[in-house]
Amino acid sequence: MPLRFAFLALLVGAWPLPAATPAKPNLVFILADDLGYGDLGCFGSPHIQTPNLDRMAVEGMKLTDFYAGCTVCAPSRCVLMTGRHMGRAVVRGNAGGGADAIRQTLPAGAVTVASVLKQAGYTTAMFGKWGLGELESPGHPLKQGFDAFYGYLNQSHAHNYYPEFLISNHEVVPLRNRLAAESLAKVRAGKEATGAGWADPAHRVDYSHDLIFAQSMAWLEANREKPFFLYLPFTLPHANNEATRGTGNGQEIPDYGTYADKDWPNPDKGQAAMVSRLDRDVGTLLAKLNEYGIEERTLVMFTSDNGPHKEGGNRPDFFQASGPFQGTKRSMHEGGIRVPTIARWPGKIPEGSSSAHPAYFGDLLATACDLAGVTVPPDTDSISFLPTLTGQGEQASHRYLYWEFHEQGTRQAVRFGNWKAIREPMLSGPIRLYDLSNDPGERTDLASANPEKVQEAARMLDEAHEPNPLWPVRGE
Repeated sequence: MPLRFAFLALLVGAWPLPAATPAKPNLVFILADDLGYGDLGCFGSPHIQTPNLDRMAVEGMKLTDFYAGCTVCAPSRCVLMTGRHMGRAVVRGNAGGGADAIRQTLPAGAVTVASVLKQAGYTTAMFGKWGLGELESPGHPLKQGFDAFYGYLNQSHAHNYYPEFLISNHEVVPLRNRLAAESLAKVRAGKEATGAGWADPAHRVDYSHDLIFAQSMAWLEANREKPFFLYLPFTLPHANNEATRGTGNGQEIPDYGTYADKDWPNPDKGQAAMVSRLDRDVGTLLAKLNEYGIEERTLVMFTSDNGPHKEGGNRPDFFQASGPFQGTKRSMHEGGIRVPTIARWPGKIPEGSSSAHPAYFGDLLATACDLAGVTVPPDTDSISFLPTLTGQGEQASHRYLYWEFHEQGTRQAVRFGNWKAIREPMLSGPIRLYDLSNDPGERTDLASANPEKVQEAARMLDEAHEPNPLWPVRGE
């Protein structure tokens, strides 16, 4: 080697190279459908076996005061994606099809968790149930920040676990299932959404959840080396509402597993088996992260889109699905909106920890920005809860958490500190007041004894609600 090159080599060897920039942490967000606060073993379920989620809680943190965006599907998912609470959300209810579908569609240019992370250099994908835009609409996932999608766009379509097709990006993918004749006739007559309905028992071949999960794991294997956001809004354990009307059992599943010999009605066996099947797949996901050597740079969160249902013929009271709370899906009581939530990030989140920090779906946006090291978009109702998860930094809090509901005559709710107020109908109804610290079941209305708190709640309820012409409220 010439002397000058040897000298340069010595200089280079002696000079410290700049440290490699650490990879941005991955985010996996798993969303169950209609899973109650008390439906997991680690949250007190006496009947349903969830060993993988229980282990996830042991290895991470239980968020005991975490709330869905709403008490039903589509608006809750809108809050999750956009970081705006129900008083300012674009989608505020489960709209119908046809011309009414625009009310359940994210507009072009909406800011979403996916779009923010994509701009921050993440690859993004979702597998499961979307409910915020159809094939040709601006709300399609690939127009809202996702690089890949497989599953259901239409939430009525998602009521069928043995559908005739699923959607892959922009492609309709035929399956081997066939709708029952009566259900097919309703679809053709325009009385049900395209693809909705219940399957012919003789042609139930492809169970949609299993297909969706398999696609998600294939994507994970292909993209594990990149910073990624993987959104998994699975359909379990939502009822097949159409099958409930047709057969009396909407908890369709290929087998009842360990619950087959239980002295329970079949819908209860199906409900438990659906939750355990979901738990099984969470275990597979966590094992894959470990196998790929990326679990220590991956935050995994698990929660539910709202409280428990009874639409499949199952019995939420038997399962104690709402835990210590009252109310189920569509209720503004805690059982309708407080959801079982677990976060796991080895080396970052203390094992076996628990937090009562009040947070909600809308906070995912700011938390994702915090993970990615980017600024939270303006005009959101989102506060990062990453300090709570990691114990690093000061945790900010909301002045209040807010919800509204546009069915059953409308209602609103607000939590401020340990106080909770419910007003129905919206804007004009009487206010009920509860002290969650002493009465988490919201059994005792304290409004008459605390008029100043009622007035405070009324100001918040009025302040939080912004009129939306697509979601008019009587009295506006």
